[in-house]
Amino acid sequence: MKQLLILLASLCAGHAAPQDFSEKVFTFPVESGTASVKVIANAEQPLTALTMCMRFFSSLTREQSLFSLAVPSEPNAFLLTMPSAGMYRLHINGPALDISGLSYFTQEWNSVCWTWDSSDGLTTLWVNGNRSTRHILGAKVSLSGVPSIILGQEQDTYGGGFDKTQSFVGDITDMHLWNSSISLCEIRFFMDGSTFTPGNLINWRNLQYSTDGLVYVEQSDFDKLSCF
Repeated sequence: MKQLLILLASLCAGHAAPQDFSEKVFTFPVESGTASVKVIANAEQPLTALTMCMRFFSSLTREQSLFSLAVPSEPNAFLLTMPSAGMYRLHINGPALDISGLSYFTQEWNSVCWTWDSSDGLTTLWVNGNRSTRHILGAKVSLSGVPSIILGQEQDTYGGGFDKTQSFVGDITDMHLWNSSISLCEIRFFMDGSTFTPGNLINWRNLQYSTDGLVYVEQSDFDKLSCF
């Protein structure tokens, strides 16, 4: 019984009660192989469609990870990275697609949304109000198992395998995740800083998370009135 209580206590300590982060950011101040945020999603069923939206602020021009979702069978299940400034790389269940021609502002806030639906494989990336060409990636794919979702690092193994040369340095805020390809209007509302329907898998206004390494929680300075 004593061992069971210790185990329950450790689990509770690792995953605190959900918090409203609507005016907060996660700050990753230095390049690191450990600094990360693990976000808990309400998603244990197989995933066949996803939309991820977030805002980030960074001055990096090297490779960096923006959003990493792994499942037990595949570390690059739903992964968004920037191999270089202005180049975005999408992974779905392993295979990758590079997208260029969309903006990346250093030392300014960037707003990103990424939609995917396995029924036809159509995937689209939106950055700062502009969208990519629609591409096909991950057609008929199903992501099974409890997802491991990490901010600040790229997962080379399920829940780990971090490389500091791929780490994110800067601020992340307003990250939401849906188990559908949300409407163009909802994406526009997010991009413009207007009212939108929050993510049903991850809701920044009701966020359950744990941190590791040098990560700070700071007040957001994102100005919704002067983005676009």
